Amino acid sequence: MLALLSGCAEFMARAPESPPVSDNNAITALVDAARIDINSGKLDTAGASFERALRIEPRNPALWQELAKLRLQQGQYQQAEGLAAKSNGWAGSNKTLRADNWRIIGQARLKRGDYQGAQAAFDKAAEQAN
Repeated sequence: MLALLSGCAEFMARAPESPPVSDNNAITALVDAARIDINSGKLDTAGASFERALRIEPRNPALWQELAKLRLQQGQYQQAEGLAAKSNGWAGSNKTLRADNWRIIGQARLKRGDYQGAQAAFDKAAEQAN
């Protein structure tokens, strides 16, 4: 349990870095608007912006991850896990993105009480980080 919590604390303590999600100006505008909405507590509106961006770029793993983070914040843990897994499906060799997705999956499993599954996800995150 202590290992789970340390993996959880590491994920939560990270400063959110915001590299460009896309070269497409429309996507950038939607993501910026979503982040502003998140900071204003307008989570449903933010979700709509991410979903709209995904209709434009459905193979963009960073967008899937952004939506996964939002769903985790909203307490929609199964959906967050599925979205992070979808992001991993498009992430290719981007180990940083894949590790972050595994941390999201671990968080979601932890919140649902699946401690063994959470530990497995945090272990996969650590493997990606190496």
